[in-house]
Amino acid sequence: MAGRRRKNAGASPGESAAEPVLPADLELQDLYGAFAAHGLDDEDLDDAAVLVPPVKLPAEEELAALAKAVPMFGYALALARWAAPHRVVDEFGDLVEEDRAPAAQLLGLAPAEGEVPEEAEVEAMRAWSLACDLDLVEIGTTAAGEHVAVPGPDLEPAEEGDPETVLELWLTAAGIVRELAVEADSLPEEEAARAAEGGEAGEEDEDALSEVEEARDAAAELLDEALQVLYETTAFADPGNETVPLGVLAALLVVPEGEEPSEELLGDITDVMVALDPMLGDLAELGLLEYRPIDPELFDEEEGPEGEEPALVGEAPLDEEESARFGLVRLTPLGQYGIRQWLLEDGYDAPLVGELAQGDAAELLRGVCEAANVLPDEELRVWITGREPVAAARELLAAARGDDAYAPMRRMLGVSALNMLGTAAEPAVRDVLDDPELGGAARAWLTSKGATDVPVPERTMALWTVVDTFAAQLLDSGGDAELLRELIADLPVTGNPASYFGELWRVDHPYTADVLEAVGELHLDRAVAKEARKAAFKARSKG
Repeated sequence: MAGRRRKNAGASPGESAAEPVLPADLELQDLYGAFAAHGLDDEDLDDAAVLVPPVKLPAEEELAALAKAVPMFGYALALARWAAPHRVVDEFGDLVEEDRAPAAQLLGLAPAEGEVPEEAEVEAMRAWSLACDLDLVEIGTTAAGEHVAVPGPDLEPAEEGDPETVLELWLTAAGIVRELAVEADSLPEEEAARAAEGGEAGEEDEDALSEVEEARDAAAELLDEALQVLYETTAFADPGNETVPLGVLAALLVVPEGEEPSEELLGDITDVMVALDPMLGDLAELGLLEYRPIDPELFDEEEGPEGEEPALVGEAPLDEEESARFGLVRLTPLGQYGIRQWLLEDGYDAPLVGELAQGDAAELLRGVCEAANVLPDEELRVWITGREPVAAARELLAAARGDDAYAPMRRMLGVSALNMLGTAAEPAVRDVLDDPELGGAARAWLTSKGATDVPVPERTMALWTVVDTFAAQLLDSGGDAELLRELIADLPVTGNPASYFGELWRVDHPYTADVLEAVGELHLDRAVAKEARKAAFKARSKG
């Protein structure tokens, strides 16, 4: 898959980048707000490495069962078995005329008795073609010159549900459908008709061939971008909220972040919706996604200027049922699996939730700190699941110690994990009350859990904990000025900032100067900011 180059990196919390044109009750920030945390602006998006969020996937056995339940895939398996021990085919490997109706009846596409509709035979032929493309049947020629098809070696393990075989076959099928969807979308009507008749599109006109190739590349790029955005939105969506209106998807691809859509952009959104509609419908056949297409009656109801397609999006809000007529798409677990495999094949880092939680606590915290695309709470939750709380807490606290660059973040993550473990972790926390690195956070944690016998930390420990806590947020925020200002406002600066910062710059912590510099740059009180800058200079000079 090509790396996405969409213009909208996601709405920031509290705003909706394309709200006037979204025909649904889903807010963009609910679906995509987490990407604001990457700190990438529009120019960076084209040049920076694509950050693919981690996803949760069912076990391979469950995915394989889902794949076998996809009708078109199941049809291909059934026809391959039907070919045993061999079945006569024509010179192209297609079913002969007399076998097409029985094939449709076998698949339940037509009644067992009576006339078989032409569309049922066409569907059976498509399934047969897929079986051939997947080598579920193999075509050969007998000594007498007769063309025959026989079941391929993958049929039996696929029928038995071998996960590796089934998923490999399904992924191949999905790739075929993806390519065919792009081809169908990019062919002009006259070229499509010529292709259907067996001719080559544009064979009499090199310019027409070039235009078709350009259209195909554009359609492929659009579909790739749409699938990757769906993958990302699904990764961040709450359970049950994975369905994305087609208008939302198109807006994410078209509207630059923070901009209100102009009349021109409204038209672009409509164009993207119309282009994606048939391609997404094709992918739904292989179970990559669930798709409710655009209601074709909308084109009759909305009359645009003569010769122009009607606008499918506008500024008027729509109720849920009405908005659904504009198209709804939901990426399935199979779709997540397939897109992730394509991303991996193209060299992207596409992690799974829980991959960092397979080792000990030190590996967990180090991995979460160093990973660019990670959901920390999910990794912590996976790690603590099934562990004895006190033992897990002790291991986490031990791993949180240190004075390296990531140590403040490790301690912050350790506290998050303790919160997940709950009060059952209290004995381990009490063991570190006097630890110079952990004691301050341990006392704060116990107090937050309602403990009333927690000793007040010494001034040195309290100040060190302030620096450490703020350093962790400084590292975790990625330099988000607004968030840092909120944190700075909570610093326990008294009415005498010179005295407070006079103590703080002496704190023996690797990030003391960095914290003071951030306070000096961002604090809204000019007097406080000035004293923080002076203290930062002293902290630098001390070293």
